[in-house]
Amino acid sequence: MLCVGRLGGFGARAAALPPRWAGQGSFQAGIRARRVSTSWSPVGAAFNVKPQGSRLDLFGERRGLFGVPELSAPEGFHIAQEKALRKTELLVDRACSTPPGPQTVLIFDELSDSLCRVADLADFVKIAHPEPAFREAAEEACRSIGTMVEKLNTNVDLYQSLQKLLTDKKLVDSLDPETRRVAELFMFDFEISGIHLDKEKRKRAVDLNVKILDLSSTFLMGTNFPNKIEKHLLPEHIRHNFTSAGDHIIIDGLHAEAPDDLVREAAYKIFLYPNAGQLKCLEELLSSRDLLAKLVGYSTFSHRALQGTIAKNPETVMQFLEKLSDKLSERTLKDFEMIREMKMKLNPQNSEVMPWDPPYYSGVIRAERYNIEPSLYCPFFSLGACMEGLNILLNRLLGISLYAEQPAKGEVWSEDVRKLAVVHESEGLLGYIYCDFFQRADKPHQDCHFTIRGGRLKEDGDYQLPVVVLMLNLPRSSRSSPTLLTPGMMENLFHEMGHAMHSMLGRTRYQHVTGTRCPTDFAEVPSILMEYFANDYRVVNQFARHYQTGQPLPKNMVSRLCESKKVCAAADMQLQVFYAALDQIYHGKHPLRNSTTDILKETQEKFYGLPYVPNTAWQLRFSHLVGYGAKYYSYLMSRAVASMLWKECFLRDPFNRAAGERYRREMLAHGGGREPMLMVEGVLQKCPSVDDFVSALVSDLDLDFETFLMDSE
Repeated sequence: MLCVGRLGGFGARAAALPPRWAGQGSFQAGIRARRVSTSWSPVGAAFNVKPQGSRLDLFGERRGLFGVPELSAPEGFHIAQEKALRKTELLVDRACSTPPGPQTVLIFDELSDSLCRVADLADFVKIAHPEPAFREAAEEACRSIGTMVEKLNTNVDLYQSLQKLLTDKKLVDSLDPETRRVAELFMFDFEISGIHLDKEKRKRAVDLNVKILDLSSTFLMGTNFPNKIEKHLLPEHIRHNFTSAGDHIIIDGLHAEAPDDLVREAAYKIFLYPNAGQLKCLEELLSSRDLLAKLVGYSTFSHRALQGTIAKNPETVMQFLEKLSDKLSERTLKDFEMIREMKMKLNPQNSEVMPWDPPYYSGVIRAERYNIEPSLYCPFFSLGACMEGLNILLNRLLGISLYAEQPAKGEVWSEDVRKLAVVHESEGLLGYIYCDFFQRADKPHQDCHFTIRGGRLKEDGDYQLPVVVLMLNLPRSSRSSPTLLTPGMMENLFHEMGHAMHSMLGRTRYQHVTGTRCPTDFAEVPSILMEYFANDYRVVNQFARHYQTGQPLPKNMVSRLCESKKVCAAADMQLQVFYAALDQIYHGKHPLRNSTTDILKETQEKFYGLPYVPNTAWQLRFSHLVGYGAKYYSYLMSRAVASMLWKECFLRDPFNRAAGERYRREMLAHGGGREPMLMVEGVLQKCPSVDDFVSALVSDLDLDFETFLMDSE
């Protein structure tokens, strides 16, 4: 998962690891002297020992979070934000007094950078720091910077300084493509705030933006709010599955993995029972988004949201979803029949497949067909081994090595956070990754990538190195074993490292389009591509060793794991198509032709196939409508592109250096500084169609390319 802010909007015994440190001694000469650090240590070993905490730096100078001097104490956030705000005022004056030209875009980007360097850091600290005082100070900084962003987005003089540039054809033609794109992105951020409108309409746009923020916050809270039911209404024998509160039973989720059909049915019907307030909130949110889109010149909110994406417009998205649904339909029916047979086998009285059945029964089928109990795999996936596996892959593919660096006192928020230097064999230090990998109290239960500082070319010609955080929720090591990952955890680690490499390898001139700051349907491509590497035996064989015996993970175990993922995969994908189509319809033409629940029922019947359950309103739990409004299709689109990249560039040889360099040069290096489809074309060396995207997704369900490769060796 990607978390990114933008203006405007441990491991195994050392002996058990593969004895490979590819390229470790080969590239030091290529690093500029000021970049070399004698404190770098091999990454696998760093994750194989418990952290030493502050004892190593007992008498050292306290630096502050991420090395920011002001952030050695919570009060430092106020100092940092005030410093950023003062710099902002100076930059606004410069932007408004500078004649239009490339310098205008540089000033705008510096303005964006000065705010994002506080806001992005604070966005992370407010949810991840273990100390309440730091979290509260970061929250306040976010509010303060947010207020300034609102002011900037409604600053007419600032807007006009950019408009003068973009309305001068001669000047626009003289701009290089990246500068022009960044200028247009800044203008887009302005115009979605309604700044180009007359005073009355502008005020209306500002009011609608505020209303949408409030409704979004209310709706998000409501998506997780539990429902309750009087105890006597539930059969006594299933009550123990839920939380009791006096005379009521509290239902706080779908209990999708519960073996008892009745438990899942009760949870589904009660948790999804419509709440009138939440329903009204959703209707108002969708309506307000539509009003704002129309006000700023778009026919629907979806048209506005899809500007600059791979899809470009909602018509293409719906074409993609409808074609994918058609190609999946036969496979989905077979999946539902397989689920029905398993349900009949376990529960002969009622074999009709209902919406609460697929997650549980597909898991049962998977376990019966393939012996993929996680405990069989975990001993081979110690954290240290997995990190060394990533190091080997990145070195062979891109000439990059990961080195652990001892953080200074006060630089990290928890003693088990590791700091990694990302080093290229000839270019030197590219940036830093802080690895916040372990479970702790009050830490969010999500795997995320956070941009802390974006890369950009500074005025002095030096490059501002990117800084990111990868946040996972891994178990800690015990006395008897290192941190052991399930296959799913290992895949997530590779996924998040894909985001990090996007950030590290983006070498854009402008911070506004650094790394992962790119359209939503493109942002997940590098991370999903890494999942293909994580599921390829040739890659896994480089690092998967039993932490006690050093035995490599057998080929057939990887094969079983890959094949098990295809069990009911068509039905799973069909469900995602349904969600994406629903999202498009909700953000399409208004007023909506029916209630949101009636539209849910129609769309479920057309795009999924399992019956709608009366008196349920799943859409009121659809939290992605807030953060991914009109863009829920993005994960499917990103997976399609990643699949094509894998088959075209890396299927024959996952360590192909030439393909890796092409991937970096044509895609990763540009961040969001080029149109996404141009980057896709650059790597694939052809322009893919909607049919190509659909075929790529469907072929992943059928083609046993992992097994084929393993059997042919």
